[in-house]
Amino acid sequence: MLVPRYVTRLGLALAVALAIAGLFGAVAAKPAAPETKVAVAQDPANYAGEDTCLTCHEDKGYKGTAHARTFNEKSPAASKGCESCHGPGREHVEAGGDKEKILNPGKKGVRQASDTCTPCHDRATHALWDGSQHDMRQVGCLSCHSVHNPAGDKQLKAKDEVALCGQCHRAVVNRQFRFNHMPVREGKMSCSSCHNVHGSSNVKLLKAGTTIDESCTSCHAEKRGPFLWDHAPVSESCTTCHDPHGSNNDRMLVAKQPYLCQRCHVTSRHPPTVYEGYLLQNSQNANKIFGRSCVSCHQQVHGSNAPSGKAFLR
Repeated sequence: MLVPRYVTRLGLALAVALAIAGLFGAVAAKPAAPETKVAVAQDPANYAGEDTCLTCHEDKGYKGTAHARTFNEKSPAASKGCESCHGPGREHVEAGGDKEKILNPGKKGVRQASDTCTPCHDRATHALWDGSQHDMRQVGCLSCHSVHNPAGDKQLKAKDEVALCGQCHRAVVNRQFRFNHMPVREGKMSCSSCHNVHGSSNVKLLKAGTTIDESCTSCHAEKRGPFLWDHAPVSESCTTCHDPHGSNNDRMLVAKQPYLCQRCHVTSRHPPTVYEGYLLQNSQNANKIFGRSCVSCHQQVHGSNAPSGKAFLR
């Protein structure tokens, strides 16, 4: 049976109207309110007191650490002592030390254990912890710090930062023992001099700036620029030429000179490529770097402000 054209048009118009009404209805509908966690106030009678805790756990004291500073209102010593982190302990005491009646962050998962620390450690260098590289890789507060038995400063589990970081970043730490000058190996710097392990807005958890160059020039300000003549590798990244974790070459370079420069300057006049070393003794231009290096003449490799400094000459 043939359907009149006006009926088809009417049905189409009705369908469009219903679709529009549904769309506006969805937009107008209020989203469900997110569930909020309400802190439950603990009855003071549920707390046993730190002195009661130490009658059994005398070896778990935290005296002498940052947590024992009573002048800091956020420290455990200024609040509930042991129970600031472990929760009310009266039921634990009355149950004869039943471990199920007390909170032990070390027995929880990595995220749950960190949740015990972050309510207090959530500012300054810790502000970007949530979602940081370590947080996303299941490295938590207790992975590096020990509240009761620290072996180094800042309640670290190791004697110093290099030893602690080296437990995971062994390949990086091993580079520091290459025989060229290395400030970290010499005790002049530490890992945290450049990195903020608790989170950063920069790459590779770098503390300063938003790029590798900005992090390096926060100390090496004379290399910052801008220069009248910029050197392309320098503007890209300092690590194009330097290895910040250690090198066997001068100035922590990733390769010896002139081979480092010839990685890019493969068509320059002295010599054309690194593979034509035999020309060093025969070519009039090539012998300019025989037994020397490019920076003997091109000393301003980080950039030059001289009007004639395109070649970065001294």
